[in-house]
Amino acid sequence: MNHSKFRFSVRFQSTVRNIDFNPESLSLTPRSTVFSLIQPTGRFHLGNYLGAVRNWKDIVEYAPEPTRLIFGVADLHAITIPKNAKELRDNRFEAIASLLSTGIDTEKAVLYHQSAVHEHAELSWILSCLVSMGNLNRMTQWKSKSSNVGQNASLGLYSYPVLQAADILLYKSNFVPVGDDQSQHLELSRTIAESFNRTFGKTFPLPNTILAPTRKILSLKNPEKKMSKSDPAQNSCLYITDEPDIISKKIKKAVTDSISHEFKYDPEKRPGVSNLINIVSGIQKKKIKDIEQEISAFKDHKQFKDYVTDIIIEELKPSRLKFNELLSNKDYLYQAVEKGNEKARVVAQQTIKEVKQKVGLE
Repeated sequence: MNHSKFRFSVRFQSTVRNIDFNPESLSLTPRSTVFSLIQPTGRFHLGNYLGAVRNWKDIVEYAPEPTRLIFGVADLHAITIPKNAKELRDNRFEAIASLLSTGIDTEKAVLYHQSAVHEHAELSWILSCLVSMGNLNRMTQWKSKSSNVGQNASLGLYSYPVLQAADILLYKSNFVPVGDDQSQHLELSRTIAESFNRTFGKTFPLPNTILAPTRKILSLKNPEKKMSKSDPAQNSCLYITDEPDIISKKIKKAVTDSISHEFKYDPEKRPGVSNLINIVSGIQKKKIKDIEQEISAFKDHKQFKDYVTDIIIEELKPSRLKFNELLSNKDYLYQAVEKGNEKARVVAQQTIKEVKQKVGLE
């Protein structure tokens, strides 16, 4: 593993403080809790990997003792838009296999299914009674997602941010590693925590947002939008389970441009090239300018794309092999996640008991 420094952003209230993140000495406060969930969309794509789970793995590996680390699969969030039941079941365990395949050590971190801990839903209801509709109406993800379904948008989709706040506060989380698109939800979580503390007495710490060091990974076919499994153009999305020949094929077909004498990072004028440079930067944990220096002598797109392909194949090989091994051992997956479920329940039960006592429900 490359132990060179790379950058996280930690959001404190309305400001962002950038810190150098040395994996061997994480800047976490003593006895802090780091928490994050990811939706179960099946096997992870490169955006999931670089934007979230590889950072979780680094945190697990290098977080100082005694840091409490809780990561899991947000399967309650997954049903805000109903899905086929079998597909959801498969996706839930493919997500666990994907997390384990990236190297997350379950001896050091809790790895669980959100739906296995009913306190998430219970705390969500209590918190929803403190949140104004005005705050929820301002959520940009609600505006974006509801525009696709119009009047059929569900209450669950609308109140999604309250459940997300409950997820975070249930474990009294101090740090939440997320992508840029979740920053607004973390700000709302802080607002909800402040409201509860003001109304019922200090209960929750205010969670800080840890922004991943890698910029958003974009579609290989349309670098104007982010990489997504739901994209109908499947060559737009790279999965951590893709075989080397598939990776090579997708990168060869990736949109770039007609400029072949140099390869520079310029998201506005050269989004396709910039996306591939960003991928390499994320994998190698190097600054964009250092990648530009490495590729400065390349003469054509083939040389550039071969370079990108080799780096991706090398990075994803261990995860691909481990994922395939895990899916052939479903009993192990069930045992691993149930162990995490039990650990998560212990923490959740303590918090919900305290909350209900303060609210007057016990």
